[in-house]
Amino acid sequence: MTIEQDFFNQYRLMYRPFINQLNVQLEPYQLYSSQWAVLRFLNDKGPHSFVDIANFMSIEKPSVTKLVHKLVELGYVETMAGKDKREKLVHLTMHGEELVQEIKSHLNPFFEQALAGVPKQDIDIATQVLARICMNINQ
Repeated sequence: MTIEQDFFNQYRLMYRPFINQLNVQLEPYQLYSSQWAVLRFLNDKGPHSFVDIANFMSIEKPSVTKLVHKLVELGYVETMAGKDKREKLVHLTMHGEELVQEIKSHLNPFFEQALAGVPKQDIDIATQVLARICMNINQ
């Protein structure tokens, strides 16, 4: 196996168990990792269109529509008209903003445990490497 194959194999071996455990952590909030990603995106970047969310998450717009509708149903987000009346913007409700902060605090021990024994410098390097790989793939 080449070093490249080994790298992506290790990534694959980490990814599914991570998502499965993240979903367990999010269960008390009636959320899945993809819904949490939308909430985090809106919290970090502010109101955005369905298309912006789809592009950020690299998924199709109908999938975003389904995610957003569930988050609206839970009272975590609302939609509003954008500058162009055909465009809808999604934004966090006050309840959604409070929830994001609560979940961030709840997830900290999970993330710390997942990264236990990994030096901060290695985490920084891995973050940069994954960002570069993402950029290479999306070119």
